[in-house]
Amino acid sequence: MQMQRRTLLQLAALAGGLPAFSRVAGAKMAASGAGFRYPEETDPHERTFMQWPNNRKVYDDPDFLFDLQGTIARIANAIVEFEPVVMIAAAEHHKAIRKRISGKVELWDIPTDDLWCRDSGPSFVVDGKGGIAVTQFNFNGWGNKQIHGNDGRIAQRVAERLGLRVFDSGLVGEAGGVETDGHGTLIAHESSFVNSNRNKGTKAEIEQMLLETMGATKVIWAPGIKGADITDYHIDALARFVKPGVVLIQMGEAVDPDDPWSVSAFETHDILAKATDAEGRKLDLVVLPEPSDIRVDADDFVSSYVNYYVCNGAVIAAQFGDKKADEKARATLVDLYPGREIVMLDIDNVGEVGGGIHCATHEQPKV
Repeated sequence: MQMQRRTLLQLAALAGGLPAFSRVAGAKMAASGAGFRYPEETDPHERTFMQWPNNRKVYDDPDFLFDLQGTIARIANAIVEFEPVVMIAAAEHHKAIRKRISGKVELWDIPTDDLWCRDSGPSFVVDGKGGIAVTQFNFNGWGNKQIHGNDGRIAQRVAERLGLRVFDSGLVGEAGGVETDGHGTLIAHESSFVNSNRNKGTKAEIEQMLLETMGATKVIWAPGIKGADITDYHIDALARFVKPGVVLIQMGEAVDPDDPWSVSAFETHDILAKATDAEGRKLDLVVLPEPSDIRVDADDFVSSYVNYYVCNGAVIAAQFGDKKADEKARATLVDLYPGREIVMLDIDNVGEVGGGIHCATHEQPKV
């Protein structure tokens, strides 16, 4: 298995001494308490949010940053053919961005640091009665491993612009660290939430905050890996709900006992294979092989097919240059998402900095 984001060694200088979010004394209203839940990604969307990477303390190579921005533009241009896209960026960058993105992509004046909208962007919950709100993950730079002065404020600023209520259970974490079927069941690695760099308290207390944040009733936990990459092993690069009861997971042919990512992936698979969801169903696991003959030769490159994004009428996914594996991934997605167009993009430089298309996007459900 491949690591996510940059390694801790690469990112040690980026923490910047910023204070972590902490639970504020006094009661907070959580999404679940108001009857809201985080819906399935396959539900209809109002729009997709994305973030423009620009912080030169995060990306000190201007040529690499320029190319990375081009990939973010290419993802936005692909999605906007199926649904509206909002690119979040400070106004000072809009002129340059406009030269690289479709005229159909909307620009909002909200400052950003990095591209990871799944984690620092707005997470939406719905009540099934036409109501929509933002549920706060209190993004703290993956446990204060990276500068997030702007990114830590994006969710609140989007909520203010849309005039939406914000729910907050006190949880600290990222939406990329948890998968939901939209019907009460969550999958997560403990390493991304039950971790002192995000949350204090017991596993049970943190689990309750996660359930309240998502409006869910059950978490299927797997251990994950702490401290090996910046995300502490987000689940969305390994396993994704396709629909209630069905999970797609990417794995090698056999466990490599010398590779902690491989060991953890097989451990997660075995836990899911034995688990039941919130409605008591066994999970149907679809296994997708990993690519091997890829364009990028880097130990920390993320070659995750499952880090795709489901938008209105399409699935936007990555291809890595391994013809056999790429075609297997396409065929699998065609089978799992009938009626949706499968669009596969070269996003290698996003993989080089540790993520994928799902990491770079965040949906606003349509109500």
